[in-house]
Amino acid sequence: MTRHHHTCFDRLLETGVVGILRGVPAGQTVEVADALLTGGVDVVEVTADTDGALDSISHLRETFDRSDLLVGAGTVLDSETAGAALRAGAEFVVTPSFDPGVVDTCNRYGAVVVPGVMTPTEAVTAYEAGADALKMFPAATLGPSHVRSLKGPLPQLPLFPTGGVSLDNVTEFVDAGADGVGVGSSLVDSDAVAAEEYGTLTDRATSFRTAVESARQ
Repeated sequence: MTRHHHTCFDRLLETGVVGILRGVPAGQTVEVADALLTGGVDVVEVTADTDGALDSISHLRETFDRSDLLVGAGTVLDSETAGAALRAGAEFVVTPSFDPGVVDTCNRYGAVVVPGVMTPTEAVTAYEAGADALKMFPAATLGPSHVRSLKGPLPQLPLFPTGGVSLDNVTEFVDAGADGVGVGSSLVDSDAVAAEEYGTLTDRATSFRTAVESARQ
């Protein structure tokens, strides 16, 4: 298995912040992604429950060079959706739960897959099934201490807490051993998007990247 020798996986770890685009209008997807990229967040996922998600993924893939922006699909619940997202140009797939079919599909096509897990059993099961990294979800409910608890006996598992990660707690998550974080509304603020205040998104992206890099020191 070539897991962990994948440039996409390396980028996920290096950047440490995945910007989650949920409900972003298709016509603004490029502007939002560009704002995040300007702030240093060069990894984004478009959630599959967003209207026109596949078109948005395709548009991002056509607009940005792969070396500049990594584009994935989030909230993927089944292998059919995973396959459609990969055909649209997604380079990685994130799920809220562990579905073996999604992992199999991504492994088959050489795409990075990050399933959602909560317990040690789920984490090990997903990893042994071929997951590249694990989305610890919901992070707000579990807290940084859960990262530390999982990393104790399972230090080899790459963890990306997601769901409730904010500038107030991101440092704690990284200090606890998180390899990166997935950030939605705290980064891609719906009010800022609606008002087309892209500078706000850039500022938040910069703040998250700075926080993660500082915590890694």
